[in-house]
Amino acid sequence: MLFYFFVAAFGPLFVAWLFLLVVVWLPKTFAPLGAGIAMLVFLGGLLFAGNRLFRFLKRRRDDLLGYLGERAVAEKLDSLCLEGFRVFHDVPAEGRQRNFNIDHVVVGPSGVTAIEVKTRRKKKGRPGREEHVVRFDGQRLVWPWGEDRCGIDQLQSETEWLREFIHKRTALRVEPKPILAFPGWYVIEGVVGAFRVANHKLLPNIVREWQPQPLTPEQIDLISRQLDERCRDVED
Repeated sequence: MLFYFFVAAFGPLFVAWLFLLVVVWLPKTFAPLGAGIAMLVFLGGLLFAGNRLFRFLKRRRDDLLGYLGERAVAEKLDSLCLEGFRVFHDVPAEGRQRNFNIDHVVVGPSGVTAIEVKTRRKKKGRPGREEHVVRFDGQRLVWPWGEDRCGIDQLQSETEWLREFIHKRTALRVEPKPILAFPGWYVIEGVVGAFRVANHKLLPNIVREWQPQPLTPEQIDLISRQLDERCRDVED
């Protein structure tokens, strides 16, 4: 952050100063033109550096929001550990076009669950729409300001990868339960289908009770060891 602020504050000034040093060596008749060009260079550099700084601050703000959302979900899921569940965060995976992470994977007596977390700021919606409510209609997410499929296709791809990963590593045929979590939003599920859409506070109950696929302690341990190996980036 300090680097971006420093460049935005002094970068354009330094570039304009260098240009003026060149102007000094020009004939006096070109001095006004050189000074004008130096001013344009300064303003252009200022706009460029300011734009980069703004984009950096926006990205940092978005990253912080995403971090807080994933942390809120992780704290809710941790309560399941007392009931024999094992929770894994940021599980690395390989896609066809690029690598990705599954935000949270839960393995326990009721099966395997893949959770994708999406954080969005509330903003002014259309007339008659509550600004804190998002509704799932079975195909799309209906926000106060519009509709989209935020995270739905991504969650489906992650679930498919997790299914194949477990089968290849353990030979077990397990159907991971996909959940799309929206911390801070009041979520209305108009349709409950192949995956769930929920506020993060409801996640423990959904993991326990929705479409249970019982696993034995041995199966839980087998799957967990594969995920633990996948997530581990430091040695004991």
